[in-house]
Order: sequence, then structure tokens, then C-alpha cells
Amino acid sequence: MNPIRTFLPAAMLAVVLGNLIVAPSAACADATRTPSRHFDLVNVTFDSVTALAITPTGREAFQDIALGKPLQGGLNSMTFDVPAGGCLRDLRVTFHGGRTEIFPRIDVCRSTGLRLTSRGGGPGG
Repeated sequence: MNPIRTFLPAAMLAVVLGNLIVAPSAACADATRTPSRHFDLVNVTFDSVTALAITPTGREAFQDIALGKPLQGGLNSMTFDVPAGGCLRDLRVTFHGGRTEIFPRIDVCRSTGLRLTSRGGGPGG
């Protein structure tokens, strides 16, 4: 019998069995991964946002969110990933010129974003 004809079915069987083992492992890994929560910040003010930080409500340990470049005012937006933790968060926004506003008790589980206006912000979504 030809050795190639004997080897080919065995190699195909090994590939199929290997795929059967890898596919469930990948699905299992995805199932245990905590999905990241996205949050939108919309700047409708006249000032640029130069810094952004978030912390669980009631704590002072704000974690900086990378902006890349200032978020210009006038209906510009950005999306960032909320760090792992609970739903209620405080958001600290620093504007051009150094003015800082803290938006307390934002429920990042129930709202998808925050709209910054010249009269203050409000949950969006």
C-alpha cells in the first residue's frame, strides 16, 4: 500500500481532533472574560477637556483616562473603557484653563455616557 494514502487520512483526523479541542477552549476563555464597559463623553461646552479621571463613588483614588489630545468643545465626543468595578462612579473633568468639575454618582451600568454642557452635565443614553 502507498505510504501517502495511509498517512493522509491519519493527518486529517489529527487536524480535525485538534480543532475540536481548541474551539471549546477558546469559547470557554471568552465566557470567563469580563466584558469592558464603554462610556461616551460628549463635550458641548465652549472649553476643551484637557484631563479626565474616574473613581468608584466615594473614593479619592481617581484613575486617569487617556485622552490622547484635548477633547474640543462644540459637540465633540470620545469613548473610553470604564475600569473594572461597581456601577456608581465619580468622574472628574478638567477643562482648558484648569477649571475642574466632579460629576458624582454616575451609574455607568444604566447610562452610556455623559453630555457636558455649559450648564453642567447629565447622563446620556
